[in-house]
Amino acid sequence: MDTTARATAPSAAAPTLDDYARHSAYSDPGPHGELLRAVAPTPAATGAAACATIVHYRAGRPALTDAQRADIDQRWLATILETAVARRPGPLDAPRDLPEQVAGCCRDHTLFSLGVLRSHGVPARSRIGFAGYFEPPFFHDHVVVEHWADDGAGGGRWVRWDPELTPQGDWGFDVRDMPTGPASPFPTAAEVWRAIRAGEVDPASYGVGPELPELGGQDFVRGYVLLELAHRMRDEVLLWDVWGGTPDDVPGVAELWAQEADGAPAPEPSPEELDVLADEVAALLVAADAGDAAAEAALADRYAGRWAARGRVTTLSPTGRVGITDLAGRTTRWAVAPA
Repeated sequence: MDTTARATAPSAAAPTLDDYARHSAYSDPGPHGELLRAVAPTPAATGAAACATIVHYRAGRPALTDAQRADIDQRWLATILETAVARRPGPLDAPRDLPEQVAGCCRDHTLFSLGVLRSHGVPARSRIGFAGYFEPPFFHDHVVVEHWADDGAGGGRWVRWDPELTPQGDWGFDVRDMPTGPASPFPTAAEVWRAIRAGEVDPASYGVGPELPELGGQDFVRGYVLLELAHRMRDEVLLWDVWGGTPDDVPGVAELWAQEADGAPAPEPSPEELDVLADEVAALLVAADAGDAAAEAALADRYAGRWAARGRVTTLSPTGRVGITDLAGRTTRWAVAPA
């Protein structure tokens, strides 16, 4: 099966299993495909290799080098792998000392896993949502893997798993085949948004962490609904990429966009307009997860317009930097240096 990356032009066609088995622009390993093909395409082997290669920049408070602190904005798997082999050549599943690892987050562990699976021709996609198993009752923003398991009779199902977890932990569920749905350990962003809108959950229980209330709540979850849509369409952007308008509440963003030759994109829609958009997209995402082909097609059609993560996006890095990223050119112009 051809696993090469396809062009990133918006399409009104929903991704097929064949599409999910091919590399996206983000999961394409570039010259490092053999390293990924050397990893067995199983959740256990793939997750172990992902965590050997990439260290989470926040979890466990690792003592990162200056170079590693800049790693977290590397959105392309080819770049992540280039950094990894420069620091320690050899197999990706071999143990690495901390300074030899690439700093990233759950999105990068998942992107690495997609790279392995797609390199073996296995349909795989990333899912954006909130994990309730790290620090309950809080739900942390998180990204996990789904791969298609063929049943041998022309059917199959998506199997969800977290590459950061091992079966040795007392998680209360199968980490290699996680339960799904709004009441699962990992509800998707769409499911959480709908629960918030129905008044069924406390929005303050969802975000980056309980110690960072400014990075959580209803507006935060709403933004993750669009992230979930982008990832479903095989645009596995960073969790801190913003598009569809210019954020008006972040210092430096307007000034940075004003320096662009064609100026800033349209202003960010009002919260009320974004609520309506999130309601629509979340309903379609949930319906598509239930097997509704019409909803899947409607998502692709919605994404092909203004809400596709294409061209240039605003990047609000956790390092403190604010930048404009040219996704086609794979460059970022930063306005604010990290603290």
